[in-house]
Amino acid sequence: MDRRYRFRRVVNYLNLTTPLGLLISVVGGARRRAGPDGLVLACGYRYRFPVAGAFTVGNVVLTRRDSLSERLLRHEGRHASQWAWCVGLPMLPLYLLAMLVSVIVCGDQASYNPFERLAGLDDGGYPRSSPRWRGRTDGDPRA
Repeated sequence: MDRRYRFRRVVNYLNLTTPLGLLISVVGGARRRAGPDGLVLACGYRYRFPVAGAFTVGNVVLTRRDSLSERLLRHEGRHASQWAWCVGLPMLPLYLLAMLVSVIVCGDQASYNPFERLAGLDDGGYPRSSPRWRGRTDGDPRA
């Protein structure tokens, strides 16, 4: 495993986010297995919250699915790095604030959320929405 992923794994254990992710996976009834780049894949998560194809807590990627595409794993791996850079739990309120701002700006939770943008909107399967103040973009001169 690459040194940077080893470092991320250690940091996310020390900041207690990976243990939290493992606890969430146990409570959610997910099956855990080793994933790429030091990630832990927790498949078969039984709860419908949060509404997402997958979500990451520390180095644990949780999903209701049985497997994830390579692109989505890359996206979730970037979130694992964000947990490390945000020194753990402060990421949660920062992420929620960024999500709220994105909803206010463009009506969806990801398009203007810097965490999702830095993790790769396309890899995460998110659409790209324009800010509400841009109005129509279909060539109407009144827009």
